[in-house]
Amino acid sequence: MATMSEITETLRQAIRTKKKGRKSRYALWQETGIEQAVLSRFAAGTRGLSIDTIEKLAPALGFEIVLRKKSRKGKKV
Repeated sequence: MATMSEITETLRQAIRTKKKGRKSRYALWQETGIEQAVLSRFAAGTRGLSIDTIEKLAPALGFEIVLRKKSRKGKKV
């Protein structure tokens, strides 16, 4: 299971990576409503994002965030 820092780093890399088909910050803003300045500061690592913003950004970058209940390993019944 990924930690919050791993999730945010994955999203940062997806914004910064210059691959064919990558969405520009302008396109991300148009699709999500997240201001380009916010995306730039996030990609630079000078600002974090709220959970609500991550929920908007992840699908626009081709990711799905899944929350699962932690299993109870070692718990005796």
